[in-house]
Parts: sequence; structure tokens; C-alpha cells
Amino acid sequence: MTTPHHRTTTASKARLAGVCLAVWATLALSACSVLQPKASTPPSFYALEYSGPAASAQTARAPLASAPTLIISPVRAASGFDSQRIIYLREPHKLEYFAHSEWIDTPARMLGPLMVASIEQTGAFRAVVMTPGSAGGDLRLDTEIVRLQQNFQTQPSSVHFTLRVYLVEEKTRKVVAWRAFDAQVPASSDGPRAGVVAANRAVQTVLEELSQFLLQKPQ
Repeated sequence: MTTPHHRTTTASKARLAGVCLAVWATLALSACSVLQPKASTPPSFYALEYSGPAASAQTARAPLASAPTLIISPVRAASGFDSQRIIYLREPHKLEYFAHSEWIDTPARMLGPLMVASIEQTGAFRAVVMTPGSAGGDLRLDTEIVRLQQNFQTQPSSVHFTLRVYLVEEKTRKVVAWRAFDAQVPASSDGPRAGVVAANRAVQTVLEELSQFLLQKPQ
């Protein structure tokens, strides 16, 4: 015969077991949520583009048959600027990059075709060819990105782009002209998207100056 005290004890044990099971399940779910990787924010990708010469610039001219051929070497980049990371500065000499914003390709690889398109507009060369090999030409253009960075040390922030170029006579390997082009363009805000817009404007400015520089090349 089951006494009331025995029935009460059995019911209490059952309730306690249920509570323990619920606590265990909660802890197990919490552990799983901690161990599972958190969903990361997908990166945004941006490009450098060439929008053509300014409205005030002359329209594209047909090259003369006697014009030289220009070979453009693959663009090089200084250390720290040779990746797809979008670089910024908050203090001198310290390069940082945005965690969730990147270039679609390295600035050096994006810049090469843009230079070809810009220089072709001048009509100063019979052909403008970008090649990694030893294709023949009259002149060769060697270029290096010295910096492409958003500077937060000033307000508003600005993008600083510097491109160093050397014009080389292929036959003699002599440097006939060189120059460092520098552009600083304010950003409309401090985010990476505004920095990319400013970077494209800076690149556009440098490409136009480079084209004018090559138009005045030594004959």
C-alpha cells in the first residue's frame, strides 16, 4: 500500500528531474550557440574607374603614322599598397585598413587599363600597349603607386594618391623623363564609400596630368 508520504516524494523527484532536464537543455543550447561561428558581415567591393577626360579637355585625336609606340609595364606598388585592402591613416606612419570594404582587385592591376584608356585619348602614340613581356616599342612607361590612402588626420578626411612614372627609350634604356604626380581630394564623409569616390577623383586627376605630361614628352 502506497502511503501519501511516498506519493509526495515520488512526485517531488519527478518535478526535480524535469527541472534538471530543462536546465540541461538550456545549457546545451547556450553552449551550441557559443561554439557556432557568428555570421560575419560580407565585404563590400569597390573599383577604380576611368570616366574619360574632363569636359574642358580636347577630344581624342587620331595618332600620326609617325608617332611612337608606347609600351606600358605592369604597374608596381610600394609595400603596404600592393593588396586589395583599402588603406587609411589615423596617425603618422601607421597603415590601417577597413575590415569590411575592399578593392575588387589590387589598385596596381586596376590602374593599368585605366592608363591605357587615358593615354590613347591624347593621340600622341601610334599604339599604347600594356604588356608584362618584352614586346617591342619605341618608348616604355614604368609606373609605381607610392600611396593610395584615406587620411583621417585632417577634417574632413581626404584621399592621397601619388604615382611615380618613368618614360624610358627602349632602344637605349635611357630615362628621358620622369615625374611624381600627386593628388589630394577631400572625402564627403569619413566612411569607406566616400573614400572610394574621392580615390576615383584623385586617380582621374593624376591620369589627366599624366596624359598631358606625355603629350609634352621630349622628341
